[in-house]
Amino acid sequence: MAALDTVRERTLALVAHLSDEQLSRVLSPIMSPLVWDLAHIAAYEDLWLAHRHGGLELLRPDLAELYDAFETPRSVRGQIELLDPAQARAYLSDVRTRSAEALAGRGVGDGTIYELVLRHELQHTETMRQTMALAGLLPAGEPPDLRRDVAVGGWSEIPGGPFEMGAQAEGFAYDNERPRHVVDVAAFQIASLPVSNAAWIGFTEDGGYKRREWWSQEGWTWKLEQQIAPDPGVAGGHLDAPVCHVSWFEAQAFATAAGARLPSEAEWEKAATMDSSGTTGSNDRQTATVTRSRGLEDMGHPTGNGDREAATVTGNGILEGVGHVWEWTSSRFEGYPGFVAYPYREYSEVFFGGDYRVLRGGSWASSPRVATRTFRNWDHPIRRQIFAGVRLARDVS
Repeated sequence: MAALDTVRERTLALVAHLSDEQLSRVLSPIMSPLVWDLAHIAAYEDLWLAHRHGGLELLRPDLAELYDAFETPRSVRGQIELLDPAQARAYLSDVRTRSAEALAGRGVGDGTIYELVLRHELQHTETMRQTMALAGLLPAGEPPDLRRDVAVGGWSEIPGGPFEMGAQAEGFAYDNERPRHVVDVAAFQIASLPVSNAAWIGFTEDGGYKRREWWSQEGWTWKLEQQIAPDPGVAGGHLDAPVCHVSWFEAQAFATAAGARLPSEAEWEKAATMDSSGTTGSNDRQTATVTRSRGLEDMGHPTGNGDREAATVTGNGILEGVGHVWEWTSSRFEGYPGFVAYPYREYSEVFFGGDYRVLRGGSWASSPRVATRTFRNWDHPIRRQIFAGVRLARDVS
């Protein structure tokens, strides 16, 4: 209950500076009114923690369809009658009382439902921040200073070979993170840092949004139809901060222009799970030599410290800057071999087989409790409102 209440305090604090009018109106045509998110958080908690886990009847069965993400898509949420902000806050409070009752009576069981509810709210506060960012309504101090906090740039070479990909069988993980399985990855290089605003400005000045040869056919068509230009935050952001609000199509074009490519999610996870000795997390404990090249001038990303070779290895393997922006991968969102939907099909399985691309690593708005090294985010290749950037990879010649 302490963890649930801490998350709730942060959710309410996030929107405390907003008026009822700002909470209730559509701030962006591609996003929900913020008050819908608040009531949706309550409805989800009541369904899973109080009703399905605790055995209680739904508090407001009349609201179940209204605040179901599939039954009430974003396109209609601003056109229908919703709970007002005071009612939404009351709904949140009343449901939390029932959650406490359910947990007191049933405990947390194996923890799956409890974690599902907790992380669902954490994920929605990131979505709400995306909405607020589009409307210029983020609270003071957000986003934080995202300038690189490390002095090392360049490329890291990851040796080929098998590693175990995905979440372990024990503990909480989403269904699409399992089962853990062996993947054989060819040797590759991966950029130590995400692409910066400075590099993106260089790409733009070099004709990045005009040169057809750098874009896929689908991406070029989208760019022309939507009249896509660099996000305004690029020019206004610190040159050394990671570029943000980048679609997959833009990320792919940048990579092509740089003579590189996007990493697959298997490559990303392998690099993110290598320890300080270059050892992956696989059972066979394959040891590899990780080498770091000097500078990124060849990809239009001068670091200013090409004479530095020492690499700081963090909890994200040899990758630096993880957790600043989501990082697009080349991979489509599909189930792992042996995938089993749990605890409901709509979390992952209904999104398989489409054009969704996988993002890894988390953003400044993500909770580390959610954005683990095996967590898989996914979105359409046209999405720009998300806090997404790009890290490059390239083949070993």
